[in-house]
Amino acid sequence: MGMFDAIDVSASGMTAERLRMDVTAENLANAQTTRTPGGGPYRRQEVVLQQAGGDFAGQLASAVGGGASEPAGVEAVAIVNDDSPLRRVYDPGHPDADAQGYVTMPNVNPVTEMVDLIDSSRAYQANLTAMQTAKTAFTKTIELLR
Repeated sequence: MGMFDAIDVSASGMTAERLRMDVTAENLANAQTTRTPGGGPYRRQEVVLQQAGGDFAGQLASAVGGGASEPAGVEAVAIVNDDSPLRRVYDPGHPDADAQGYVTMPNVNPVTEMVDLIDSSRAYQANLTAMQTAKTAFTKTIELLR
C-alpha cells in the first residue's frame, strides 16, 4: 500500500457521495414536475455505487499476504430511474389533469430525499475526516524523518 492510497480511497468516496448529493438535489427540485421533455412526470433517480477493482476478500488476502494490490475505493456505475409507482393526486384545475381530474405526480418523497441527502452528506464528511487524518499522519511521519 502506497503512502497516498488512503487519500485516493477517501477521494473516491467523496466523489461518489457528491454525485449522490447532486442527484438527490435534482430529485427534490423536480418533486412537483408533472411534464418532462420525454413526456410524463419526472421519475426519481438513484445512484448505483460499487467497489472499484476486485472484491473485499481479494483485497484482504493481498494486504495480509503482502501482495501488490491497488486500493480500490468506490465508483459510480450508473444513475438509474426508480420504477416505483407514480402518485395520482386529485386536482381538476391542474393543466395536466386527466378527464377524471387526477394528475400523475412524480414518485419523489421529499422526506426520503432529505434523509438521503443527510446520509450522503455525513458519508462525505466521514471521507473528508479520513482524508484529513491520513494527511496528518503523513505530515507527522515526514517531520519525524527530518
